[in-house]
Amino acid sequence: MSPKPAKSNGKTTECAAASVPANVSKADITALLAEHRSALLVELKVSFFDDVNKKLDGLQKVSDNHGERLESFEESAETLDQRLAKVEDTCETLRVANEKLKAKLSDMESRNRRCNACLIGLEEGIEGPQPSKFFSQLLQDVFGRDIFPSPPELDRAHRISAPKPAPGGRPRPVIVCFHRYQNKELLIWEARRRNDLKYMDKPFRVYEDYNPEVVSQRREYRSVMSRLYEMGLKSSLLYPARLRIVKTDGVRLTFGSVAEAERFLRDSMED
Repeated sequence: MSPKPAKSNGKTTECAAASVPANVSKADITALLAEHRSALLVELKVSFFDDVNKKLDGLQKVSDNHGERLESFEESAETLDQRLAKVEDTCETLRVANEKLKAKLSDMESRNRRCNACLIGLEEGIEGPQPSKFFSQLLQDVFGRDIFPSPPELDRAHRISAPKPAPGGRPRPVIVCFHRYQNKELLIWEARRRNDLKYMDKPFRVYEDYNPEVVSQRREYRSVMSRLYEMGLKSSLLYPARLRIVKTDGVRLTFGSVAEAERFLRDSMED
């Protein structure tokens, strides 16, 4: 008896018949695979480059946006630079104007004080209720009738505006304003000439009443004047703050700043 033929799957047979024709050769299959491979590569390339192009487009938009913002920043920076330059110019103009105003104000204050003298060392409260009358008589008593034949006329006299010291403390300076400028100049000149003034056996000093700025400028010469004194050179201050030096041979030198005076000292020490 002959064996029965094996049963075959109907679906498998149909798929095989549909996918591989009976007359297809090996070369045809290879060519078909190559064709499919090429088609797949083209499709992948198209898909890949589409994705890349989309991303590049996005990056380009971001780059363009950044470029626009940078241009805006540059324009803003340029505008700020121009405004800053104008502000600096304005500040410099204001600085120069302020310096001129300060100099003018200092000059006006100095002119307002030109009839004033400052008395330092007089006991607190000795003037009583009429300071102008008291200090006028005091000046005549101290300097004598040969200097002031009559008590000099004072427009006002007062202590400086500072807290009253405790008993036994340092007395406040007295400011006296002369009615006549010539009397004030005579007082200053005579006080410098005598250099030893006393009232009721107590010493006191007389100075010009300079404004605070001039006082500060003149104070800067203290160390220089001290060193000049040690060198045996005479020195004095001219208004507002100029140093005059008299050398041993009688030659007079004038310096307008502390730096110039210190340079003179260095050169003198080297010689």
